[in-house]
Amino acid sequence: MLFNSHAFLFGFLPVVLLAYFAAARRGREYGNLVLALASLFFYAWWDMRYLPLLLASIAGNYACSLQIRAAGGAARQRWLVAALAGNLALLGWYKYAGFFAASVAQATGWQLPALHIVLPIGISFFTFTQIAFLVDTARGHVSESRFLHYLLFVTYFPHLVAGPVLHHGEMMPQFANERNRWPHFDNFAVGATIFFIGLAKKVLVADNLAPHANVLFAEPQGVSLLVAWGGVLAYAFQLYFDFSGYSDMAIGLSRLFGVRLPLNFASPYKAASIMEFWRRWHMTLSRFLRDYLYIPLGGNRKGAARRSANLMATMLLGGLWHGAGWNYVIWGGLHGLYLVIAQAWRGFAQRMGWRGGLPGRLAGWALTFAAVCVAWVFFRAPDLATAMPILAGMAGLHGVELPATLGAHLGWLKGALDAIGIGWYQGGTARFVETWCWVAAAGAIAFAMPNTQQIMHRFAPALDALDADGARLAWRPARRHAVLAGALALAGVLSLNRPTDFLYFQF
Repeated sequence: MLFNSHAFLFGFLPVVLLAYFAAARRGREYGNLVLALASLFFYAWWDMRYLPLLLASIAGNYACSLQIRAAGGAARQRWLVAALAGNLALLGWYKYAGFFAASVAQATGWQLPALHIVLPIGISFFTFTQIAFLVDTARGHVSESRFLHYLLFVTYFPHLVAGPVLHHGEMMPQFANERNRWPHFDNFAVGATIFFIGLAKKVLVADNLAPHANVLFAEPQGVSLLVAWGGVLAYAFQLYFDFSGYSDMAIGLSRLFGVRLPLNFASPYKAASIMEFWRRWHMTLSRFLRDYLYIPLGGNRKGAARRSANLMATMLLGGLWHGAGWNYVIWGGLHGLYLVIAQAWRGFAQRMGWRGGLPGRLAGWALTFAAVCVAWVFFRAPDLATAMPILAGMAGLHGVELPATLGAHLGWLKGALDAIGIGWYQGGTARFVETWCWVAAAGAIAFAMPNTQQIMHRFAPALDALDADGARLAWRPARRHAVLAGALALAGVLSLNRPTDFLYFQF
C-alpha cells in the first residue's frame, strides 16, 4: 500500500488511528497489538504470499535472540553466527541468486536456467533491522524480550518497506510510553504538516521530474552535453525529492501515534564534502554500515591503508545492498573511491594548514555535487551500455547543442553561440525547456530552502533532529501556517490520480 494513494489516506490510516487510540485507552499493549496487526495488513496488501516469509523471519530471529541472551561465551557466538548466516542466506536467495546465476552463465558460457525470483518488498530493511538487533543482543545491549514489542519494532508500517532502518534502543521505550495511549493535538498538527510536506515533495516535484529523466535513460545514444546533464540532473532531483518525501511522510505518520522516528535525510545536496554527503543521505543506513560493518572491520584504527580498504569494502557492500547488478557495484565503488580521495585530501590540507574558507567550501560543494551526479548515472542506468553513452555526453564528447527552434528566438545571441561552436538540433524544444525549468525549480528548493526538519525544529520532529534555531519559514501553530499546510495538502491530494511507487521500494 502506497502512502500516496487514496486507499491509504482515506481508508487505512483513519481506520488504524481510530482503532489504535480506542484500543490504547484500555491499555498500552492493546494499542501496540492493533498497530502490529495493522502493519501486517499493510504489508500483506502488497502481496499476501510474502506475509508468511516476514512472519517466519521475525519468529526465527526472535527465537535466536532469546538463545543468544541465554547462552554465554563461545555458544553465544555460535548462535549469533548461525542467526546471521540465516538472515544473509534469506537475503542472498531472494536478492542475489538470479544475479549470481546470470553472472556465472555469462562468465562460463554454461546454460543455466533463469531464476525468476520476486523480491519481497522491504526485505533489505527488515533484514538489516533484525541483524542489528541480534548483534546488539550478543553485545549485551538488549534488555527487551516482549515478543509483541519486537513484532511491532520490525513491522511498524511507517518504516517497514523503505526505512528508516530503526535501532531497538530508540524505539522500544517509545512503544512502552504511557503518554502515547491518547491522541495529542501537537502530535497531529506536527505529524500532519510533516506528512503533507513530504507528499508535496513526492507528487508535485519528484513525479514531475521523472519523465525528463526517463527520456534520457531510454534513449542515451549520442546525447550532447546539455541534454545529458539535463536528464541526469532531473534524475538526481527526482531521487532526492522522492526519498526525502518518503522519509518525511514516514516521520509524519509515526508522529500521529506519538512515536518519533530517527532523522533520515538532511539536505545532502548542500554537502561540501563526500563525507558530509553520507552524513546527510540515508542517515540510518549510513549509521548501520558504520556501526555494524565499517567499525567491526577496523574502521580508521589501523592506519590509512586499512581505513581505505575498509571504506571501499563498506561502500561496495552498501552498493550491492541497493540492488543485484554490476551497476550498483560500480556506484558503491565510486563512492568508496570518493571517500578514500576525500580522506587523503583532508589529511594533506591539514598538514599544509589550509582551511579553505568560503571559496574552499563552494569548490567542495560543486565538486561533491558533480561527483554524486556522475555516480547516479550508474545507479539509475539498467546496464553499462546505457550508462557509458550518457557519461560521454556529460563529458561533452558529443558536443554542445541546443534546439534549433530555441535558437531562432535568440537574436544576436545565436550568432555568438555559433561562433563558439554551439550546434543546433531539430525537434525536442519543449522537452529541453521543460527539463531545465524543472531542474532549476527543484535545484532552487534543494539548495536555497530550509529542509523539513529545520522548518519544524521548534517541535522536535525527529529523534535526532538537528539544531536549527533561526531557520527561515519555521512552523508554528498559527493561522498562516495552517493555511499553507492546508494548501500543500490539497495540492498533494488532488495530484493522487496516478500514484507511483517510491524509488526506494525496489531496494
